[in-house]
Amino acid sequence: MIRFRVRFDKHGKIRFTSHRDMARIWERAIRRVGLPVAYTEGFTPRPRISFGLALPTGYASDGEYLDIGMDESVVGADGTVSGTGVASETSIDLIQMKEQLSRALPVGMNVQAIEMIEGRPGSLQEEVVICTWRFEIRELGDIEARGAVADVLAADRLMVTRQRKGRETTEDIRPAVLSLAVKGKGDTGVILEADLAAKPRLVRPSELMAFLAPDHELGPVTRTHQWIEQDGAPREPIPGPATPAPRAQRRAS
Repeated sequence: MIRFRVRFDKHGKIRFTSHRDMARIWERAIRRVGLPVAYTEGFTPRPRISFGLALPTGYASDGEYLDIGMDESVVGADGTVSGTGVASETSIDLIQMKEQLSRALPVGMNVQAIEMIEGRPGSLQEEVVICTWRFEIRELGDIEARGAVADVLAADRLMVTRQRKGRETTEDIRPAVLSLAVKGKGDTGVILEADLAAKPRLVRPSELMAFLAPDHELGPVTRTHQWIEQDGAPREPIPGPATPAPRAQRRAS
């Protein structure tokens, strides 16, 4: 089986769509384009579509990912896919696939890139180790924000309470805060950027609010990048415009 990795964005009202509904949206888009997607075996075959880390409802994203599986018999060496369309008599290349999928998606979603992946790479959910987030804290000043960031980076522990399998657990998320910085002013407050680990569990910007500004409201949140590890260094699942890979910031001494 050959996999096609797709990078897409998610902005506007569509960001309030759940992860489960996103799967349905993609299944419909793939049917509309007529891609000969592979199916699982068994009594209820499902299209071989796998998603990356779920994006929390209400968050926007500059770079979400999914993998679409197709049988090797319909994929050429250059990534051209045959047997597409309602009549199954046409073929499309990666550029056409990108354009047609974008047209089949709802407003607020756009396919940025598609790449053919050969071999047996791991699943996106297993591979993504870091997420970069950009978020706004409303009614927070620049000086206050910089002080809060310094306190978080200097902390030995950041304990949060989470619900897990119906029970409350307390976890230290400080090791997951790889970097945190003030990036400027937003519409109603200050904008921060953070590289947060996705393993063993994804850390979200909302969990940092208790330590950054517990009396303030979290504004718009965007996941700007997801990172996998290759040869010991972070890289994006599909390379995009040049972006510095995340590096961990040391605690203040």
